[in-house]
Amino acid sequence: MTSTSEQPLMVARTADAAEEPNPYLLGVYAPVSTEIDAEDLQVIGEIPKDLNGVYLRNGPNPRFAPEGRYHWFDGDGMIHAVHLENGKARYRNRWVRTKAFEAESAAGKGLWTGVMENPRGNPFGNAHGLGLKDNANTDVVFHRGRILATWYLCGSPYAVDPLSLETLGADDFLGTLVGDMMAHPKVDEATGELFWFDYGPRPPYLRYGVISADGKVVNTTEIELPGPRLPHDMAITERYAVLMDLPLVQDAHAAKQGRHKLHFDRSMPSRFGVMPRYGNGSQIRWFEASPCYIYHVVNAWEQGDEVVLDVCRVRKPAPRADAHTPLAKMLSYLRLDAQLHRYRFDLRTGACHEEPLDDANTEFPTVDARGVGRRNRYSYAVHISPESTLKFDGLVRYDNLAGAKTEYRFGPGRWGSEAPFAPREGAAADSADGHLVTFVQDEREGRSELDIFDAADLAAGPVARVLLPQRVPLGFHATWVRADQLENLRS
Repeated sequence: MTSTSEQPLMVARTADAAEEPNPYLLGVYAPVSTEIDAEDLQVIGEIPKDLNGVYLRNGPNPRFAPEGRYHWFDGDGMIHAVHLENGKARYRNRWVRTKAFEAESAAGKGLWTGVMENPRGNPFGNAHGLGLKDNANTDVVFHRGRILATWYLCGSPYAVDPLSLETLGADDFLGTLVGDMMAHPKVDEATGELFWFDYGPRPPYLRYGVISADGKVVNTTEIELPGPRLPHDMAITERYAVLMDLPLVQDAHAAKQGRHKLHFDRSMPSRFGVMPRYGNGSQIRWFEASPCYIYHVVNAWEQGDEVVLDVCRVRKPAPRADAHTPLAKMLSYLRLDAQLHRYRFDLRTGACHEEPLDDANTEFPTVDARGVGRRNRYSYAVHISPESTLKFDGLVRYDNLAGAKTEYRFGPGRWGSEAPFAPREGAAADSADGHLVTFVQDEREGRSELDIFDAADLAAGPVARVLLPQRVPLGFHATWVRADQLENLRS
């Protein structure tokens, strides 16, 4: 085992002198201070021999004590990875070396305030001048042999080597990317293309674009909106892109004061824009639905004259009425209440139909990455605990064909991460012939592990548990990169 430390100065401190300690700096959320390489990890059970690739998960891990009150979204991006090969496992973790991370490293202290503070004194922000720290802590997306580490508010996509976790720098796609990229760009493995949008507080409020398989922006267009919005995700089908105009908006009064504050306007409908994948803003068709917010898309596909969109729908994206302090409001916002929901957009009649598919609180959905934009039978999600902070207490598999679901709970004091589907070598796309892979942190033992499940028999529990050399704090999004994709990288 090797360990690299950069003299981290992070300390867990209270959100405010008058408030209780911030739980997102403590316990299962507390940051780790070392970068570790570890080989031949201990395994309980047996790693399937036909499961070869690397599981990577991003998340906030502040290196230095934050300036002012800390929000979970403020932490520096750190990627934790477990590489599985021929029944063996090795672990590595690295901070994403963003421009802001390097500036604070040189200064030896935190320089940025977070989203709960006024950002006017911050050194710099994203391309839209928000002043907030672009820390690439949200998602990890595999495209063209590299991982893109992204930020939840639109920032620079940082390229990271999926094996070494070396930060290769902000990816400008051969100098063709102007502006920023949102948290969840979509990759079509069938074409090698990447689809993205960029949004901000000033016109143009939304831009949509396509990056080709050879890494160049080949299409961008402005999308007309009535005002600034905060979309988080999008969808693609074989011929279309689906964008969102949702009634979670920037509070205008707070914006004038330099503060980042959200407001859910129930008088506004949710709007979904369907446009040709290589189209322009004038070709978008808007469909209206009941007000909500959507953090994450499951998948979308074409079915006859319809575009079908499955999402995790949040009905009330607003803090509780009794949340009066900044810390209480943050805790309330992060207690997600989302359910699997389906929209059908009829391109012939212009009608929109929506229906709930499940009433369980599930989020961070995944499908077989080879089938993004095509009709899927299976999807997977984490189940959200009713605790006061955001924790994932189990996994769920949905079967669209049978209209059924299968569940597994991690057990008391055990919390998971997003669980991407990892197909067996040679498995057909959109089958359950593969595994789910997730980090699980045992709060009682202060230990983390990588749990591997047979996707076809989720309820049976993990077939293997890989014990990790250090605790992995709870975090955000994950991905699975297959061995064949890594071989293409080596070649």
